Amino acid sequence: MQELIYETKGVCASRIYLQVENGILIHVNFEDGCDGNTRGISRLVEGMPVKEVIQRLKGIRCGDKETSCPDQLTRALEKILDSL
Repeated sequence: MQELIYETKGVCASRIYLQVENGILIHVNFEDGCDGNTRGISRLVEGMPVKEVIQRLKGIRCGDKETSCPDQLTRALEKILDSL
């Protein structure tokens, strides 16, 4: 199992805690941020293949920001994929 604590940039959430096993996103927890939105994202993506999460969420923006919590999640997952 791979675990990562990802320090976010440009969003309200400050960290994302991840667990990935055999290419499947097992657990996601956002620290700070919009509680309902981040818990909703977590529940939707847990159990999904990492590559599918990246494909669906990469590039999503939050208002005028260049990124969003879902986009930051994809950056964290890409970091895990790069370490394989």
